[in-house]
Amino acid sequence: MRAECILEAGAVLAEGPVWHGGRLWWVDIERCEIHALDVGSGTDRSWRLPSRVGFVVPRDRGGFLVGTEHGLAAWDTGRLEPFAHPESDRPGTRFNDAKCDPHGRLWAGTMAMDESPGRGALYRVDAGGVTRMIEGVSISNGLAWSPDGGTLYYIDSPTRRVDAFDFSEGRISRRRTVVTLEDGFPDGMCSDVEGNLWIALWGGGCVACHDPATGRRLARVEVPATAVTSCCFGEEGTLFITTASRDLDAAGRRREPMAGGIFRVRTGTSGVPVSDYVGDLPSRPNA
Repeated sequence: MRAECILEAGAVLAEGPVWHGGRLWWVDIERCEIHALDVGSGTDRSWRLPSRVGFVVPRDRGGFLVGTEHGLAAWDTGRLEPFAHPESDRPGTRFNDAKCDPHGRLWAGTMAMDESPGRGALYRVDAGGVTRMIEGVSISNGLAWSPDGGTLYYIDSPTRRVDAFDFSEGRISRRRTVVTLEDGFPDGMCSDVEGNLWIALWGGGCVACHDPATGRRLARVEVPATAVTSCCFGEEGTLFITTASRDLDAAGRRREPMAGGIFRVRTGTSGVPVSDYVGDLPSRPNA
């Protein structure tokens, strides 16, 4: 399979795609921007935030949650309302990838902005607080759940692997490795209704589909950009793909003309539905 470009965005670091309200929402982390792409018309609207933004996740009550280098905030196309900063004691880190579990809790990871190893973490966010679930993470990235919701899949990119956890009532246990990658660093990820994982490969120029039960690769989506960052399912089995254009020549031009663009491919399958954030924001900032 080969992906087609649907928006020559020229993003520095496009990430965090999510299909919501008939539009593809995504962020350009380094430009501090949130985007909403109307795929039908090709119109891409953007909003600029005061700091780097790692993710944008819809809320069931309207608006979104975002994660930045200054913590977590509610955002409603203009108004930004911070509510927690669990890493205020860790200068030089920022939020990166995030996703909600089947019950609407937010799972959000962090990383050091200079990519120093072991300075990040993975957090669970719900009305009860912000809870640190995994310590010693280097670059917290892709999250996905199995179709029955009983398994959480998780990526810490430098490990070059996808790990799985038993998942029950917002708790995780029994960590094990289910996929190992050699042709790139795993970045963002999503799952399909057949239980397979679609993994964006930074440095690999593709999205790889793997069976987590065997680790075997089932399909490869070629992308005309080396730095493939993330993917999500949208309407009618369409997989949307984000990329980065950090590789510039001496004159500041992209070495790969399509890098930083938004792509899509028809996969023949559908994605596991991804929940919005459900309920109140945390009543306690840290737990």
